[in-house]
Amino acid sequence: MSQNRQDPPPGRAKAPTLIDVAKVAGVSPITVSRALNQPEMVSDKARAKVTAAVEKTGYLPNMLAGSLATQTSRLVALIVPTVANPIFAETVRAITETLERAGYQTLLGISGYSDQQEQDLLEAILCRRPDGIILTGLQHSEISRTRLKAAATPIVETWDLGEDPLDALVGFSHYDVGRAVGRYLLEKGRRRFAAVSADDRRADSRLAGFTDALSEAGATPVATRRLATPAKFSRGRQAFAELLDEGIECDAVYCSSDTLAHGVMTEARYRGIDIPHRLAVIGFGDLDFAAHTLPTLTSVQINGAEIGLRAARHLIAAMSGTSTSPDPVRIDLGFSIIERDSA
Repeated sequence: MSQNRQDPPPGRAKAPTLIDVAKVAGVSPITVSRALNQPEMVSDKARAKVTAAVEKTGYLPNMLAGSLATQTSRLVALIVPTVANPIFAETVRAITETLERAGYQTLLGISGYSDQQEQDLLEAILCRRPDGIILTGLQHSEISRTRLKAAATPIVETWDLGEDPLDALVGFSHYDVGRAVGRYLLEKGRRRFAAVSADDRRADSRLAGFTDALSEAGATPVATRRLATPAKFSRGRQAFAELLDEGIECDAVYCSSDTLAHGVMTEARYRGIDIPHRLAVIGFGDLDFAAHTLPTLTSVQINGAEIGLRAARHLIAAMSGTSTSPDPVRIDLGFSIIERDSA
């Protein structure tokens, strides 16, 4: 039986209404309606009160009001930073296929690693009252967090682990990935390190784990190049060329993606630097080409499809009311370092 939109699953509050905004603002519901839809009809003072109340409550207008207001939308919103990266593409495919089998359609949004773009997407999406939301990562703007908490909608955050999830969380620790890579290279006898890393938050967390592991072992400081997203082969090659031209001497390079690592290896081969004897290179993602580069690329393997599958299954249970755990769900799927010729 369909879940009535006015009766959220047990334990979930209803999304704030126009009446709730009116109470917080200390004005009448009709004043709120006019301030939002016909602002020229109300005073500046009233508009300011309504605006403040909207931000405080996280209220968004229901674009499905009327004949559909008491029905489930059978719609799940999914926001990812990109689909150009095959890892995210695997997650998207697993989510959409699992939801489709359960009778839900997926509305896909691309945030481009931008909190503001995610906020804009959520504003448009939440007005359509989706039955569930799947997000990438734990970092969101304050306005987005307020709206999401007020939405009374099951949420799953993916591709990360942390202490303050909005609801359910399915992923792995990026910081632990970096620490594991640092220890792995130290065990291989490497002592002079460089890093080529994208500038998104999850890559920054991996880089922090990497540098901390090396610092704890007394290794030399890491020569680092941080690059704008998306990570591209050409940027990885150029970054490593710049490090070499500056006289940086290293016997190991950690890269925040396999794509950047491929660029680093190409520049090393161009300059006659033997891999792995003079230089070890390790990437992240274990993309399809990693096992077929020359030399083959050592990488950190993440199961993006399993992340999508587990996220979708949990969301389906939450939307149907069969998931009744009082505590936030936290699923750690871990990672593996796949050793190949490059390190």
